[in-house]
This record gives sequence, structure tokens and C-alpha cells, in this order.
Amino acid sequence: MIDGVIVKDLKVIKDDRGGLFEIIRSDEPNFTFGQVYITQCNPGYIKAWHYHKLQTDRWVVIKGIARIVLYDTRTKSSTFEQDFDQVFNEYNPRLLTIPKGVVHGFENISISEQCWIMNIPDQLFNYKEPDEYRLPFNDPSIVVMAWYNQKGG
Repeated sequence: MIDGVIVKDLKVIKDDRGGLFEIIRSDEPNFTFGQVYITQCNPGYIKAWHYHKLQTDRWVVIKGIARIVLYDTRTKSSTFEQDFDQVFNEYNPRLLTIPKGVVHGFENISISEQCWIMNIPDQLFNYKEPDEYRLPFNDPSIVVMAWYNQKGG
């Protein structure tokens, strides 16, 4: 596991009407809140790579199936150049905490439906000076995946 990455299984409470699950609570340790948004991705597409210098992301797949990949490019990290590659989906909700400095992206591996990922970052997006640093989806410095011949961006 990459240093600072946390995967938390979310308890689903079900009854005849459906179900619910809590994603995050304000009384959790180290909770800070910036905003909440949802990113959508069409089947077969990739949204990668980017990282933040200030922001920690918290992702939950709320619709569809996503292959989420993280890569540790932090030279002073004990897990430098290690990767994290797992499938997340709406049927087994989990909260993924992605620390600042860890490169991340995802692929919608659903055949026919969009994938929706909710993000609850600890920072408010700064439109004038965004804390978002991008790399091409086929960047050769990230050796964890062969996404080269796929639809990306």
C-alpha cells in the first residue's frame, strides 16, 4: 500500500426500500472539507494522470465500475515508485483517500454505462491558481499500466 493511502469499506444499511451508506463524517479524525463534486467518465475512457501539491482527495465510486490507479512519485516517500491498482464499484462502496503528491487516474471499465466518482477533497478549488498538475495518460515515467493504445485524456 502506498504511504498515506487509505481504503475504507463503507457500511451499507439496506431494507426493502433500498439502502444508504455514510461516506464521511465531520467527527472523523483529520477531517477537513473543501468541496464535493462528481466526475463522470464514459465507458472505455481514461481520466489520468494528475496530482496535487496541497490537496488530499477522497474518492467514492457511486455509479459504475472504475479501475483506479495511483503511483507514488514522492521521492522522499517510503513507497516511492510503488503503485496501487484496484477496481472500485457502486456495489461495494469504499472511500479512497489519495494523499497530496500521489499521481492518480482511473479508467471506466463498464461496458455500457458511465462511471461517476464523487470527490470530497480537503481543499476548495482555486480557479485562479489551480492545485492540479497533469501528465499525459501515456506518460512513460508511470510504469504501472499499458494505457497507451486506449482512449485517454
